[in-house]
Amino acid sequence: MSKSQVERVKSSLVFRLNGKLFLRMLGIFVTLDLILLLLAGGWTLRRADNLGNEVAVLVEERGVPGPEATLWMETGDYRVEALNRPAQGQFMCWGVWWSLEPPLLRQERTTRTGVPYTIEMDLSGSLNGLKTALFCLLIWEGLALLLNLFCNAGTLSRTLRPIQELAAAASKLGSMTTFSHQELRDLAGKLDEINSSHLDRRIQVVGAQKEMTALTEAINAMLERIDRAYQSQARFVSDASHELRTPIAVVKGYADMLDRWGKKDPTALQEAIDAIKAESVTMQNLVEQLLFLARGDNNTTALHPEPFDLTAVASQLIKEAQIIDQTHTFEGRWETAVPIVADPALIKQAARVLIDNAVKYSPMGGQILVDVRLKEGKVAFSVEDEGQGVSAQDLPHIFERFYRTDESRTRQTGGTGLGLSIAKWIVERHGGSFEVVSRVGIGSRFTMLLPGAGECRAADGISAAPSA
Repeated sequence: MSKSQVERVKSSLVFRLNGKLFLRMLGIFVTLDLILLLLAGGWTLRRADNLGNEVAVLVEERGVPGPEATLWMETGDYRVEALNRPAQGQFMCWGVWWSLEPPLLRQERTTRTGVPYTIEMDLSGSLNGLKTALFCLLIWEGLALLLNLFCNAGTLSRTLRPIQELAAAASKLGSMTTFSHQELRDLAGKLDEINSSHLDRRIQVVGAQKEMTALTEAINAMLERIDRAYQSQARFVSDASHELRTPIAVVKGYADMLDRWGKKDPTALQEAIDAIKAESVTMQNLVEQLLFLARGDNNTTALHPEPFDLTAVASQLIKEAQIIDQTHTFEGRWETAVPIVADPALIKQAARVLIDNAVKYSPMGGQILVDVRLKEGKVAFSVEDEGQGVSAQDLPHIFERFYRTDESRTRQTGGTGLGLSIAKWIVERHGGSFEVVSRVGIGSRFTMLLPGAGECRAADGISAAPSA
C-alpha cells in the first residue's frame, strides 16, 4: 500500500464516519423537532379549548352577544356569534400559515335555553410565536450541524492518527524485502513516536478506547516477536560463526604447514590429514544440525508418525553405545513394552542426544541408566548419569542453542551446544516436554515426556534429521 493509498483510505474513513455522525445528529434534531411540535400543538389546542370553556360560561351567564359586540370581540382572540342552524360541534379551520387566513378553532355550542351559537378562536398569535421559535431553533440546529461537521472531522482525524501511523508502518513493512537492524529500530520508533533507540519500546495509547487498546496490544505483540526473532537470529548467526571459526582455523593451519614443509615429512603429513578429516567431520555435523534447526524454524519439514515400541529403540541405542564406548556401563530398565505413535527416526535421534551427553559428561567407569515407562498417562524416556551435573544458574539455559555449561571442555567433548536444542524441538513438535533433575558433582537425569499412543498429535514439518 503506497502513501497515497494510505491517505485515500484515511480520508475515506474520516469522511464516512463524519457522514454517519452528521446523519445521526440530523435524525436526533428532526426527532426532537417533531416532539416539540406535537407538544406545542397540543398545548395550543388545550389553551384554546380552555378559552372556549371560559367564553361558554360567560355566554350562559350573559347570553349570546349581539352584532354590536362584534367589533370589540374582534380585538381579542375569539368571536361569539349566534347561529341560525343547530350546533354541529367542534372543528378546525387551519388555512395556511403563510396565507392571509389565520388558523381558527371553531366550537358550535347550544345554551341551556336552546340558543345555538359559535365561538371562533384565533390561533395565529400562539402559532406565530411557535413559528418564530421553530425558525430560530432550525437556524441554531443548522449552525450546530455545520460546526459539528468540521469539529468531528478534526476529532476523527486525531483519533484515527494512530491507525494512520500503523497503516503507514504496514505500508513500509509491505514494501520492504529485507530488513536491517537499523531499519527495524527506525520502524519501531515511527510506531512509538517517542524515540527509536530500542526495539523494546512499545506503542502507548492514552485513554480508554477499547478498539485502540486491542490494536495497540496486537502491534506491540508483533514488535515483541520481531525483536525476539531478530535477537535470536543475530545470536544464532554469531554463535554459528564462532563454532565454525575454530575448525576452519585448524584446517587452515595444517594446510599452511603442509604447504611450507609438511609435504616431505610423513609424520606431519599424516597428522595434518587426520586433523583435517576430524575437523571436516565436526563442520559437517555442525552444518547438518544448523540446517535441521533452520528447517524446523521455517516449518518446511513434516513428521512421519507410526506406532512402535519405545523399549525396542532404547535397547538398540544401548547396544550401539556399548559397541562404541567401553569406558562406561550402560543399563536399561523397563518392565513391559511401551507403545507410542511418533516419528521413530526423530525420537531415536532425540534419545541418542541424551545418551551421548551422558557419555560426554560422565567420568570413565560411570554408569548410565536408560529407563522407559508410563508416567501419569504419558511415555517417559529417562537417561540418568553420574556426571558432573548442571548448576542451578545454568539449568534454565541448557536447551538454548550453543549454550555450554563448561566452555573449557568444549573441544574435549566435541559438542557444539546444539544437541539439546534439537532434542527439545523434536519433543515439543510431538506435543511433549522435558523434565531435568541435576545436582553438581552427583549427576543428571533428563526425561522426555511424550504423549501416549492414544494422545500423540503429529504436526507437519520434518522430513530429514541429521545426527546430533
